[in-house]
Amino acid sequence: MKKTTLFVYLLLVTTLSKAQDIDVLLTAGVENAERFANDYLASGTNGLIHSMNANWFNTADAKPLGAFEISIIANAALINDEQKSFAMNIADYNQPGQDFEFAFSDGVNSKNVATALGENNPGVDVDIIYDDDLLGEISETITLPTGIGSGTANLLPMAFIQGAVGLVKGIEVKVRFVPKIDVDDVEIGMFGAGVQFEATKWLPADKLLPFAISGLIAYTGLNGAYDLTETSGIEGSNQRLESKTSSWLLQLIASTKMPVINFYGGLGYISGKSNSDLLGTYTISSGPFFSETVTNPFSVSSKVSDVRATVGFKLKLGFFRFNGEYHLSKFDAFSLGVNFGFR
Repeated sequence: MKKTTLFVYLLLVTTLSKAQDIDVLLTAGVENAERFANDYLASGTNGLIHSMNANWFNTADAKPLGAFEISIIANAALINDEQKSFAMNIADYNQPGQDFEFAFSDGVNSKNVATALGENNPGVDVDIIYDDDLLGEISETITLPTGIGSGTANLLPMAFIQGAVGLVKGIEVKVRFVPKIDVDDVEIGMFGAGVQFEATKWLPADKLLPFAISGLIAYTGLNGAYDLTETSGIEGSNQRLESKTSSWLLQLIASTKMPVINFYGGLGYISGKSNSDLLGTYTISSGPFFSETVTNPFSVSSKVSDVRATVGFKLKLGFFRFNGEYHLSKFDAFSLGVNFGFR
């Protein structure tokens, strides 16, 4: 069953809530479930890393000592067709020593199936076929988990609060966060911190220059957990899926320095990793007469290492500011921010 919670974390919540579908794949063997989960989750977690790294800055002009800005930010990474599916080859799921055979119900050897960002329409069934000495050939059918499909209009949205304050010599520190949220069986929390350094503040004619140049380094971490106790299709205890995502952003920034509207852009590098752990005990049937219990069945991970380009604008109206930006990378992303500050 698909849980519903805060829209801005639709990707992560939906990915976690699909865990009850993923754990059913344990009946096809732990290694097979791990292989599938790795391919199924990777594009979603990688897109999430791009989304959570948007709008770390809205100018290269660092704030002076004591100046501050509070921002409400909404980000979204864009999903393209190639990120919605992956090629699932049955030969990869039939390994020597298995006491069963894995097969698509329609008899094909390979097909594209949904990632966490896609949708199986119609559904995709696979058969687990056992050869029993007494009963002969016995098969069980499971349906592969689908993804979020078109439910988010091809977006991976996020939202959070961010604060920034100026220190000395062109140094500005930033913090972004989402307080820990516990909705039904889902827990989510996010924290990030960054430092921006403006090189042009060190030049003798800094105040006369019509532009500013800065560098930024920022870290973001997001943790999520989904309790499977009520939804798992397999008997066991303390069943849950935990996901930890972390990333670093290195960014070069340039911007204009005009009174009302300014434009900014830059080149950055995103490095990130996401780990998802299926935890607890699971009693898995192996044919009609045998079963075994496994503990903490598997962990899967994915990594991001991408360059991105950024363009954006910022409009100043007294204490009120508004900015928008677009990022070009493996997952394109855009962001809007409403900012309140004093300098």
